[in-house]
Amino acid sequence: MEIRQLYIYPIKSLREVAVPEAVLTSTGFEYDRRFMLLKVNQGDDGVETLQNMHIPHFPEMSLFLTDIVFPTEGETNGKIIVTYRPPGVNDNGNSQIKTLEVPLEPDVQGLEELTVTMHQSPTRGYHMGSKYNDWFSQCFGYKVVLVYLGPHWRRVLGSFPPGKSQIHRELVTPLVSKRSVAVLALLSLLLNVGVPLGQKEISSFILLILVTTTVAVLVTLGANRYGAVTGKRKEERITFADTAPYLMISETSVDNVSARLAGDMAMDLRKTRPNIVISGARTAFEEDFWAELMVGENIRLLLTANCIRCQSLNVDYMTGKMGSGDSGNILKKLMKDRRVDKGARFSPVFGRYVFLDRNCENASIRVGEEVTVSRRVEERTTYDWPGLTN
Repeated sequence: MEIRQLYIYPIKSLREVAVPEAVLTSTGFEYDRRFMLLKVNQGDDGVETLQNMHIPHFPEMSLFLTDIVFPTEGETNGKIIVTYRPPGVNDNGNSQIKTLEVPLEPDVQGLEELTVTMHQSPTRGYHMGSKYNDWFSQCFGYKVVLVYLGPHWRRVLGSFPPGKSQIHRELVTPLVSKRSVAVLALLSLLLNVGVPLGQKEISSFILLILVTTTVAVLVTLGANRYGAVTGKRKEERITFADTAPYLMISETSVDNVSARLAGDMAMDLRKTRPNIVISGARTAFEEDFWAELMVGENIRLLLTANCIRCQSLNVDYMTGKMGSGDSGNILKKLMKDRRVDKGARFSPVFGRYVFLDRNCENASIRVGEEVTVSRRVEERTTYDWPGLTN
């Protein structure tokens, strides 16, 4: 298998940026989902409230394309180029197509802070101001606010973190069994009380070795697989991504969905909002049982949970509305045989949530790199996020 596509979403729920290479961090690809949009709703009493904008509820977000100009080394001159393309407009010279440049790493000094809560995981963000809000509001036709995450983060909840995942929280395979530890302790006792006085020095030396070995083994038995011997894996954090730093899908599974559509219609894999697309899997949806992937020889990815799907699969990216015909019924087609997660009985599964092994922080991943499954599980994981209703 190999990496077929890599995607970054600089502004949550707007269109993707395909990149040949991306920097891996524990919170997601560098620059991924560091901005998001909020709709301003005004109540009958005149009080304004802010509503998180996600593409299944605001399909018109698909009309906004994004690109990234990465900063030069040692500089902060990177930028996001947002292009608004109204429905039916394909000519790049058309005056209805509008563009906006957003600094990739804005200066937040003096910007108003506000609270953003996504899926019960709150954080703080910076109100980017009227220059950006007015442009987006004019394109959407209603008032919106652009928010920058800055140095803030959100907690990963439920059983999604590797340290709490049912397939990653087991202990390291011990160097010796618990029975062996008991035998070592017994031998230590016998040596201490049963060796002749003339050999006391030898007895003490052997006892020291045995006690040291016993302590080392006990420490090993208590060590977490993905944490240091002296402590647990640090708490996982994410940006404005929904529930995990990365989402991975298999191209073979996309082909399976395409085969369910009428005529020559193919599923647009970008509608699944992946970060990593893998090609070469032998069977569709075998990724349900993947626990770990190795990219190249050194990068390890930890798969902890299934991605349960929503109406975003049915969005027509050309019209900014829900699709018609088969393209607008992809979610329904998956309902027939992909409701396979016991923790989300009424939602189909497509793709897997991914975390980065901490030893791989700031490594780069590239399109075309070889991927191998380094560990599988016999049973699917169970979706467990606070507040999920079935």
